[in-house]
Amino acid sequence: MNQLEELVEDINRFEAIIAEWDESQRCVAVGLKRSIEALHKAALTNLIKSLKQNNMSGLRDAVSDEIVYAVLLYHELVKPPLAERIQTALAEVRPGLQSHNGDIELVAIKPPDTVEVKLIGSCSSCPSSTLTLTQGVEEAIKKHCPEITKVIAVNSSPNVTETNFNSPFPLPTDFYWVRVATVDQINKSSVLSVRIANQDLILNRQGENITCYRNSCSHLGYPLDKGKVEKGIITCSAHEFQYDLKTGKCLTTPDISLHSYPVKIKGDKVYIKVPNSNQK
Repeated sequence: MNQLEELVEDINRFEAIIAEWDESQRCVAVGLKRSIEALHKAALTNLIKSLKQNNMSGLRDAVSDEIVYAVLLYHELVKPPLAERIQTALAEVRPGLQSHNGDIELVAIKPPDTVEVKLIGSCSSCPSSTLTLTQGVEEAIKKHCPEITKVIAVNSSPNVTETNFNSPFPLPTDFYWVRVATVDQINKSSVLSVRIANQDLILNRQGENITCYRNSCSHLGYPLDKGKVEKGIITCSAHEFQYDLKTGKCLTTPDISLHSYPVKIKGDKVYIKVPNSNQK
């Protein structure tokens, strides 16, 4: 048993003892626990801010420690590992697949933005398997892991011709291009915040390149439009996670990225590709 397991076992043992106390005694213990946790979270938050400003390599080394990471995860100061979040997404869609005598398994994670999965059972040969991947599996993975932009079914067939099928997920959502701004409205020293198709987005321009991302920090989902932009890097105002606005890559935690949207420019007009939320 390692040190983390021993510490967790001690906590579980004391919680089991407290569970046997009467309600008034439990309330005191729970109140004390919450107060201590709030104090620790505030201290850890300030410590992380200080390390980000003065010693990023030291912060990365600290987070790589099993016990440090477990405590930060408990206080929601870091996200669960990418593999764990992907498995959470697959667990979310698995009941729908199993209702059609199918299932799914994770094959590989290919940094920085690709996941390979395998549809099994009836889903592996069903004509709707590619559609199933797009409709349910890919959406679930991208919801839990916005840094993932490509989800590949290793056993899907590109030559599907049959269309008479029932998918375990709703019909696919159409996408369309919508004009959001002019080039002059977007600059490199800040981000332009827009709301399109019920989605909050940010745009930034670096030279001739314009990028668009969901207005949501990949850490805990805080809005990014209030963050500070310097030299093409935006810093989230909540926990100071930093992102390269050219690529969307997180500079604080390398395995996450911002959710991006395709951009095209016609003349001085900027268009982005968004899902049609009104499609039924």
